[in-house]
Amino acid sequence: MSLTAPASQPSSELQASHPLAGAEGEPQHAGVGPGFDAVAVESVFVRQSHARDRRAGADRRGPLRPERLISARERFHGFGPARAFRIVDTGLILALAGVICGLAQTGGLLSTPVTAALPFVIGSALLIWSLGGVGAYRFNASEGLSVHLLRTFAGFLPVACLLLVADAVGLPRHELVQAATWLALSFAAVYVLHAGWWLLVSAWRAQGRLTPNIIVVGATRNAERLIQALIDNREANVIGVFDDRAARAPPNIRGVPVLGDTSDLLGHRLIPFVDRIVITVPSSAQGRVSQIIERLRVLPNDIALFLDFEAGGHDATLSRLARLPLAHVSGAPRNENRAFWKRIQDLTFGGLALIPAVPIMTVIAIAIRLDTPGPVFFRQRRHGFNNEEIVVWKFRSMRQETCDPTASKQIALDDERVTRVGRLIRRTGLDELPQIFNVLKGEMSLVGPRPHAIGMKTGEVESARLVAEYAHRHRLKPGVTGWAAIKGSRGPVHTADAVRRRVTLDVEYVERQSFWLDLYIMAKTIPCLLGDRHAVR
Repeated sequence: MSLTAPASQPSSELQASHPLAGAEGEPQHAGVGPGFDAVAVESVFVRQSHARDRRAGADRRGPLRPERLISARERFHGFGPARAFRIVDTGLILALAGVICGLAQTGGLLSTPVTAALPFVIGSALLIWSLGGVGAYRFNASEGLSVHLLRTFAGFLPVACLLLVADAVGLPRHELVQAATWLALSFAAVYVLHAGWWLLVSAWRAQGRLTPNIIVVGATRNAERLIQALIDNREANVIGVFDDRAARAPPNIRGVPVLGDTSDLLGHRLIPFVDRIVITVPSSAQGRVSQIIERLRVLPNDIALFLDFEAGGHDATLSRLARLPLAHVSGAPRNENRAFWKRIQDLTFGGLALIPAVPIMTVIAIAIRLDTPGPVFFRQRRHGFNNEEIVVWKFRSMRQETCDPTASKQIALDDERVTRVGRLIRRTGLDELPQIFNVLKGEMSLVGPRPHAIGMKTGEVESARLVAEYAHRHRLKPGVTGWAAIKGSRGPVHTADAVRRRVTLDVEYVERQSFWLDLYIMAKTIPCLLGDRHAVR
């Protein structure tokens, strides 16, 4: 029964409808007479109701779903933080070596002879290698702080042993003292840093920023085995189970809720938050497995098949989750090294591009305000990485009353909706300049498939329905420019063939993407834009 009434309901009526109200609207309770505070009783019921709602929400989330879901784009991946930690450690070790070495010389570090600097160089190289070798940059969820610090301590042992050997072979006493001082200071600094790294990683895990999210397809014994292994080691979050035979499936697997069938998964709001989809249907049911894989291929997410048998030999397509083997079957498995360098490229070139872009954007903003009434910027919801919805910024190039946020009518030649300033900035591509801020924010990349508006139509049909592999173009972040753009597929796509060509070029880029290809595309973008007089923009 509801504990609140509509705003139009009189207070006396509210009292009379209260579950503890008496005949005259006076609350009655065991051991409590007339005059008892109804508001106090109601607040108790409200708190109890909220507690039940929280428990129900927790049950619906399951034991492996974080309190707050973070999109796959925003989430950190283990390679990035580990590399950053290693760079900081390396810089600190080398800096301490330089300080100790420089203090020992009257002329400072630059006057240090090679023979005096060589022990520090060898010791630093050995220490940096040793820390990586003992796993000091592995932050396993199942390991506590003490275990991690023990790994860090073990990384210093080879250098300490080297010092003992140097002492035994007669290294000069003053050089030995210098090296020992450096090692002690490095140990103290790195030890404190790694305690901080571990606490930071733990906080990221609690926020859901570091642990990958997976969805399981198939409410089977394999699903139960996988989920139980992940409950034990917390290597990943299972945020839901889907089953192609949902009517026969139990309500949950080890507490993880069954959220629907595979058709429900295709358009589910969880897709942008998912790193990997794992099919746990038994491999013996080959026909069923093939049907599920074919049905899910349209998704941009990495799809893997749980192997419920011992795979012999080495297969490059195999990966492991919770010490259980998986075979990659669809999607683009995340290449963390490639993603790291692509992000560095975006930040470097995006930051540099912002310097000349700011005065140009200022002039464009003034021109737009003088040309037609309305805001300077146009914001539009578009598809990003993993089908995530992002807000993309552009300069407004159409009259305010004719702007089309859903792109239900794409731009056409001599479109009367476009303003005078709009024609100029669209022809030169300057209307896209504000997307540099999307790049710096991490929602877009400088190079990638162009982001299409959500619900964009080609004719009377939604463009996404014309090509089965349409979502494959979302396996990378969308870009300000891209492979399709320099190959002539720019602007609107008015026919099904144009959509297919755009998607084909975008998927080709996703499969070929590299640092050098991105540089080539950026170099070709301006000549292609200025030299193309046929594309409608």
